[in-house]
Amino acid sequence: MSYGYEAPGEESVWSVSELTRQLKELIEMNFPLVWVAGEISGCTHARSGHVYLTLKDENSQISAVIWKGTASRLKFDLDDGLQVVAAGSVEVYQPRGSYQLIIRELIPQGMGPLELAFRQLQAKLAEEGLFAPERKQPIPRFPMRIAVVTSPTSAAVRDMLQVMTRRWPIAEIIVVPVQVQGAAAAGEIAAGLKAVESIPDVDVVIVGRGGGSLEDLWAFNEEIVARAIAACPIPVVSAVGHEIDVTIADLVADRRALTPSEAGELVVPDLRDILGGVRQLESDLKSALREQAHRARLQLEALTSRPVFARPLTTVHDRLTQLDEISARLNQSVNRVVHDRGTRLGNLARTLEALSPLNVLGRGYSVTRNPDSGEVIHQQEQVNVGDRLETLIRDGILYSRVEAVEKRDRMTENDA
Repeated sequence: MSYGYEAPGEESVWSVSELTRQLKELIEMNFPLVWVAGEISGCTHARSGHVYLTLKDENSQISAVIWKGTASRLKFDLDDGLQVVAAGSVEVYQPRGSYQLIIRELIPQGMGPLELAFRQLQAKLAEEGLFAPERKQPIPRFPMRIAVVTSPTSAAVRDMLQVMTRRWPIAEIIVVPVQVQGAAAAGEIAAGLKAVESIPDVDVVIVGRGGGSLEDLWAFNEEIVARAIAACPIPVVSAVGHEIDVTIADLVADRRALTPSEAGELVVPDLRDILGGVRQLESDLKSALREQAHRARLQLEALTSRPVFARPLTTVHDRLTQLDEISARLNQSVNRVVHDRGTRLGNLARTLEALSPLNVLGRGYSVTRNPDSGEVIHQQEQVNVGDRLETLIRDGILYSRVEAVEKRDRMTENDA
């Protein structure tokens, strides 16, 4: 098949490898650093730590990779659909003849990377409920042992310590020194909060630092610090010295102070106010006792002015006379009740006597029963010839044996 081209000589024919090598040199030499705007798609985080993705616009797309070292420095999460500007170099992979963008820096479009990272973490922790008011712990009113997780070299922190010492000198303040700025700061702050848990009897924790730029304060926007605050069983007060911006640590902490000095005032009471309150209570108590004593004196005077106190012996005599009369009436009532009960008891005894089985036996009647079972014999069917019987009469017992059993249809009065 021919398209009208003359066949070149062997010296003019390139191999695939040679062409690819030439393209690699040409592209990588001419595109050592490019800025590319696009939308992230197909973002994949490999176990190695590298991130593979595609940058696309409405017409085209290009494969890209972020090596582990660069990915670990990103402050925000990479999600599909995120519009970014990527800086990097174009690299040709010669064995496949493909090219990709090696991203060295990534900037979200529309906002800075720190702002995006803040918003992403804020949304994530809010969804988990870490900012919910119901999980906030109350700050104790009179803390006796206070832990401060911060850098002790900060002037703002020294001011805070002076404020607490002046206001509440009876408290013990324990400083847990950590870095509050730099790459290692977030990990140290989280470790410091964990270390506080092993200190006995700590009532409240202050975590923070003096003011600075957003980058200086960024450790307090890291997820590891937020989760350490949320997991702390001791109430935590955040004291990041930046009145305008709120950090993630401020949102998770049980209370937020705008500055370290304000945190000192928030955590401890003023001993002078306490003593003043005690003195006021003492004064109020004395006034109340004086008023109560005055009312009691008036009541006593009113009571002593009554006739009973004017002639006390006459009153006692009248009460004794009334007591004697009541005692006499009580004795009469008791005697009458005893007599009535005795009469009734006698009547009952006579009735029982009349109904006694012994009296019935005394009138010539007897009771016959089986000596073995004690069963009383009422009918001739209850005995057989030869059975032993015992008969109860008034003054003894008769034992007999049945010689014959005779049935009668009707008993006469003489039979009875």
